[in-house]
Amino acid sequence: MPKFDTQTIQLALVAMVALAMLIQAIVLLATLSVLRKLAKSIQEEIEDLRSSITPVVDQARDLITRLAPKVEATAADLAVLTRALRDQTADVQAAADEMIARARRQASRIDTMLSSVLDAVDRAGVFMADTVAKPMRQLSAFLASAKAVVESLRSSEGAPRAEANRASGDNDLFV
Repeated sequence: MPKFDTQTIQLALVAMVALAMLIQAIVLLATLSVLRKLAKSIQEEIEDLRSSITPVVDQARDLITRLAPKVEATAADLAVLTRALRDQTADVQAAADEMIARARRQASRIDTMLSSVLDAVDRAGVFMADTVAKPMRQLSAFLASAKAVVESLRSSEGAPRAEANRASGDNDLFV
């Protein structure tokens, strides 16, 4: 085998490094070329996108410019309407509360009047019962005593006559 001296080894190493640097330069140039093409196509796509979006953005800007005062006016009208509705709701609530209070007062009055009428009817019933029942009891007692007297008089008069009728064979039903 041949003997290599240090100069030859160094020369071989320098040649290899130069070759590696040349390959690296070629790869970098190829990458640069690909990146330029990519940047150019991206720039073209951006230009296309910009040209298609710009009219939409302009129309949206015009629309917003035209609608902004109307939206503000509508919002102001809604605020006024909401305030008016709150006021009317408060008025309706106050009227409803007043009507409920009046209805409660009237119900209380009617309850008081009805209670006093029923109490008067009850007192009148008790009075009538005392007024009519007491004389009726007295009359009933008087009639019962009169009947007892009549029956006792009949039975004392009728006892000899009943015996005579039995003896003669008369069967008088109305004795």
